Amino acid sequence: MPARCPWAKTDLSIAYHDGEWGVPQHDDRTLFEFITLEGAQAGLSWETILRKRERYREVFAGFDAARVARFTPARVERVLADPGIVRNRAKVESTIANARAVLRVREEFGSLDAFLWRFVDGRPVVNRRRRMSDVPASTPASDAMSKDLKRRGFGFVGTTICYALMQAVGMVNDHLVTCPRHAEISGRR
Repeated sequence: MPARCPWAKTDLSIAYHDGEWGVPQHDDRTLFEFITLEGAQAGLSWETILRKRERYREVFAGFDAARVARFTPARVERVLADPGIVRNRAKVESTIANARAVLRVREEFGSLDAFLWRFVDGRPVVNRRRRMSDVPASTPASDAMSKDLKRRGFGFVGTTICYALMQAVGMVNDHLVTCPRHAEISGRR
């Protein structure tokens, strides 16, 4: 019996792994959500972020970039007081700056989706890794994405965060080949 990727160990991470991780995403709100969550995760466990995810959706206006871009300093203080999210000022303020950057990207590229997916030529990269130790922390594509995002005013978008984003939103299929999700997502059964 094939085994799922070994990082999925709890009910929450198993549900995320089996239903969402690595599935190609093209909705701008979802992409903005993952930019936010991957940045919030820096220095923390993904499990912590998954537990706080629903509250993030509430606090950050359903990840509507236009609404988040209008957050006032008073709103920032309310967000920072919310125990349901990671209360790190730099991360919260970067989410608002990132929302503004998303709006600028949309003006230039038409959508956040079009902008991000160009780093993989518009289609998922399907890797065939056998062990977690084979999965890199970054790649030349995540390096390029990170550099471009930073140049456009995004924060908390280092190359490791960008690679995690690429994995999460299906730009890269890094399910191990021994995991049933690898074939399911790749379209090969």
